Amino acid sequence: MKIYHYILILLVALCTSMGANAISRYDFPQIIDLSKVPDGRKNQVSCFIDQGSWMGFSVSDSLHKANGFRGPYSIYGRYWFAQALVEVIDDSSTPTEVVYYPGELTMKKGGIKQRLQYLDASTAMLQIIQANVKPLQIRSNNIGQDIRVSQQGDVIVLTHKTGEKVIVTLPRGSKVHCTQKDYKATLPAGLKTINIGLSFASSETPLKALTSSAKQALNNFAQALKNNDTRWNGYLDRVIRQDMPNRYNRIAAKSIVTLISNWRVPRGGILRNAIIPSHSIDYFVGCWAWDCWRFSAAMASFAPELAKDNIRVMFDYQLPDGMVIDCIYPDTTENNSRDSKPPLATWAVNRIYESTKDTAFVREMYPKLLKYHRWWYAKRDHNHNGICEFGSCDGTLEAAAWESGMDNAIRFDSAKMVKNDDDAWSMDQESVDLNSYLGYEYGLLSKLAAILGEEFTQPDVRSQIADYFFDTQTNFFFDRRLSDGSFVREPGCESYIPFWAHLATSDQFKKASNLLTDPALFSTYIPFPTIAANNPKYDPKGYWRGPIWLDQTYSAIRGFRNYGQTVAADVYTAQVFDRLQGATGKSPIYENYDTFTGAGLESANFSWSAAHLLLLYEEFGKVTK
Repeated sequence: MKIYHYILILLVALCTSMGANAISRYDFPQIIDLSKVPDGRKNQVSCFIDQGSWMGFSVSDSLHKANGFRGPYSIYGRYWFAQALVEVIDDSSTPTEVVYYPGELTMKKGGIKQRLQYLDASTAMLQIIQANVKPLQIRSNNIGQDIRVSQQGDVIVLTHKTGEKVIVTLPRGSKVHCTQKDYKATLPAGLKTINIGLSFASSETPLKALTSSAKQALNNFAQALKNNDTRWNGYLDRVIRQDMPNRYNRIAAKSIVTLISNWRVPRGGILRNAIIPSHSIDYFVGCWAWDCWRFSAAMASFAPELAKDNIRVMFDYQLPDGMVIDCIYPDTTENNSRDSKPPLATWAVNRIYESTKDTAFVREMYPKLLKYHRWWYAKRDHNHNGICEFGSCDGTLEAAAWESGMDNAIRFDSAKMVKNDDDAWSMDQESVDLNSYLGYEYGLLSKLAAILGEEFTQPDVRSQIADYFFDTQTNFFFDRRLSDGSFVREPGCESYIPFWAHLATSDQFKKASNLLTDPALFSTYIPFPTIAANNPKYDPKGYWRGPIWLDQTYSAIRGFRNYGQTVAADVYTAQVFDRLQGATGKSPIYENYDTFTGAGLESANFSWSAAHLLLLYEEFGKVTK
């Protein structure tokens, strides 16, 4: 399709936007389909989660029918407490309507409506509303293995062998029959509305305190529901644009839902509120450095306090020499300190500052950011020329590739390790993306120092980065080998970063655009893959060897904006929004995508992709300063 045809489509789309109505979560029904377990990696789940909880809920599918919400699911333990912990007993087990709104699940069957919301990280609130008041019974449906059921008055306790517990708090006066594997309860007669608390506790949580909190919530259920509605409408109102098409607003709403569903409160070694990459896969229960900073950059506008903690959570483990380690887990024995991650923390802090003008947060973070910035030059500059390399603390190429964030990138296929110090090794190639990040960070650190009235004396190497990595033979950016300065000519997404950082010259962007806009290379069906699409090493499912990662696509599109190509940036953004399979519908947001079909790959409900969809949405139609 020629570009002017696509521009016409964009104009029509913009004319069909929502108008000037107030934003409500009920504008976005079926935001994600919870009844379908995503294809792909084994045991993926999609859950309704809110408030940082470590438990989630889903809905019935063809194999797991129940007249109640499925779960809860232990995000940490990776097991279901029940097929349905609370099931309304009637003549059928299949609800006629189930809807997932941002922050709320609802279910209707006959004259009974059920709605589920979270009060806080520990307690979800289940409300059952009867159109015709009649005696009502509930029961458990298929309690999971290794779980024992017990009763304490109108409180039912499910205890897993790990020590995790779920507590069902019933209305006072409920009549309960309980065994070690199930329960059945007759609810008090004459109630049109029945409120039930579903609370989760780790093995360390005092049961009495949790039960008391749940009962208090039930006594003030209406206010809790109102607070939840206000919070979610607030998230949406701070992000959703009245000048955008409905289908794009839906992408933004789904991105917010994805990020909030991956919010976790402190547990074990995770000392603060944090955003994990995804609740769909078992190994994503921890936090990764540049992941967290990307999430925080996107959340700065609608959840700044959470975004702040999500930055702090990685700096809780900053080493004395300034290094920020790769990842942290609730079980600290799983932490990885073999490598760091690309330096995007200052970008995220600046995004939060621009949104909040919180100088106290800047003052808190600035010395830590500066120390981390200096660490790169102290530990990852093998020949001390002011140009850094990705590396590792243990001398392994595996960890060095992890440090880049592009674990199996083709540019590292021939890389070797060189020793800098006893605890510091570098790849034998200087990376264009790393130094572009550092150059960009330099400018932001200088800005933050000025805000605080601090002297900033770090050497400025920005002016040499673009020319150093630009290959005039191919008119593109590449890594360079330490041995002889030769270019690692494997055209890939690392070359987008000088444009994102606005370090390249206008002439360099103009020349590189010939490659960037070539459909055989980078201007693909979903634009800007991780390597040139015509590369013999291209693998459609090769992680960083072909598929679309939306952070890199975002960086390329932002590059077009930075160099005055707003129309082209909007066209590429629209292609992403319209061509990612299911993005405007009910599908979850995936970790990465097929370049030529837009099909989702790897993990579902992925925070990283959601964050960059939000950034693309925020910048759509705008001219950068």
